[in-house]
Amino acid sequence: MPLRLGHRGLAQGVRENTLEAFRKALEAGLDGFELDVHLTQDGVLVVHHDFALEGVPLASLTLRELPPYVPTLEAVLRSFPRAWINVELKSLPPETDGREEALARLLARYPSEKVWVSSFDPLALVRLGRLGVGPLGLLYEKPEALALAPCLGVAWVHPWEALLTEGEVRRLKARYRVLAWTVNERARAQALTAWGVDALVTDFPEALV
Repeated sequence: MPLRLGHRGLAQGVRENTLEAFRKALEAGLDGFELDVHLTQDGVLVVHHDFALEGVPLASLTLRELPPYVPTLEAVLRSFPRAWINVELKSLPPETDGREEALARLLARYPSEKVWVSSFDPLALVRLGRLGVGPLGLLYEKPEALALAPCLGVAWVHPWEALLTEGEVRRLKARYRVLAWTVNERARAQALTAWGVDALVTDFPEALV
């Protein structure tokens, strides 16, 4: 049975990427959740999907300027120590503002075999690998991005679910663990499970439970 993760928690009736959304994912019977992480101006890792909040870049805001519903990653790790958590580090190549170092320091304080880090940004993954963070996963929506995976030292690949066929899953699993996103239909979830994917991310837990 693959891991079943809530996409940004479970945002049915609540804000996504909040402590409440993560709690709802677990209460719905999922194994854990996926979340998105940014670095604030004052060097705090916070959970939010977009690069901006109400049009203002998160990187230009301090933690005290954020609304209370935006949690820190530390608060999430402290609140859900037994959940499976996929941390997606939001990053735009090629520059870095030190978010990889901040994440490495935080994860060292909250070690868990149930937490792994993914990103669309291959340079961020290289930096994280050099800092000893792992396991790592390459997120991708375009199939050609997979050519980067062997260079990045990742243990996971996270393809958009529409890219996957039975043969592709078999090929990927010869080298990696596979997470498929975002799987919202029961028949598709059943097929991906039969093919052997290791994790499914969903907006609708009833499609997986």
